[in-house]
Amino acid sequence: MALKDLSAFTPQEYKTFLDSFDTVLTDCDGVLWMGNDIISTAPDVMNRFKSMGKKVFYVTNNSTKTRDEFVQKCKALGFNSTKEEIVSTAHLTANYLKSQNFNKKVYIVGSSGIAKELDNVGIKNFGVGPDPMTTNMTKLVTEVKLEPDVGAVVVGFDEHFSLPKMLKAATYLEQKGSLFIATNTDERFPTDTHIMPGTGSFVAAIRTCAERDPVIMGKPEAYIREYLIKEHKIDPSRTLMIGDRCNTDILLGTRCGFQTLLVLTGVTKLEEAKKWKESKDKDLNDLVPDYFTEKIGDLLPHM
Repeated sequence: MALKDLSAFTPQEYKTFLDSFDTVLTDCDGVLWMGNDIISTAPDVMNRFKSMGKKVFYVTNNSTKTRDEFVQKCKALGFNSTKEEIVSTAHLTANYLKSQNFNKKVYIVGSSGIAKELDNVGIKNFGVGPDPMTTNMTKLVTEVKLEPDVGAVVVGFDEHFSLPKMLKAATYLEQKGSLFIATNTDERFPTDTHIMPGTGSFVAAIRTCAERDPVIMGKPEAYIREYLIKEHKIDPSRTLMIGDRCNTDILLGTRCGFQTLLVLTGVTKLEEAKKWKESKDKDLNDLVPDYFTEKIGDLLPHM
């Protein structure tokens, strides 16, 4: 709960900081890029970490792309990434279901990234794309067609979210033994002029309707913590988590025992972190990063 300003560090303090970790985990949206625009000199920083011999992982709650698609985006923006360095919630979902020896169909409230990752492990799925409300509620309830042998509902970001999708998801979740999986619960995404609902908004609607809690794949929940530490053999005491959102990125780091660095180019504002530091509520204290800096590019001159 230190909340130290890296810009105030002496050269020796900066060197000590950079020498204190061997593994770097970084969020993507709001840290490395916004949409298709890089933030500052983010590619140079991440590539320099690798040339320094540090292990690098791109850890994102974004479920709209496969790992291969994230690699393509990284390369287009100048990041020297590999598929093994991408930790995304669409892939985690497929990995989780495969580990459960799942052999039924998955109903997806989400996008093609989830469907493609499920296809990659041989799990049947459906639901991606528009499913608009074309009738009234009475007819929808009586005429809706449900698929047989559906054993799981996965909810991610869905630009086609609709009442028919919510009805189908909740109905499938009524079936005994069905699995309810959420890629993440990020509430929203700020834009220059509007607030865009995040995956958490869709999850909350289906959770309320189904009267069930999902297993959550993404930051800061248990599955991704176990995956990072066990699958990639990460030493928490020698790991740095970089993020722009304290209730996902920084909280993941706190729960895992990582060092944490907040960049101020995304969701969380410095004033919020300062308020949480002064709070007597431990849950709010856990949102406070060890360090903060204006943007990830601030690290480059010291590397």
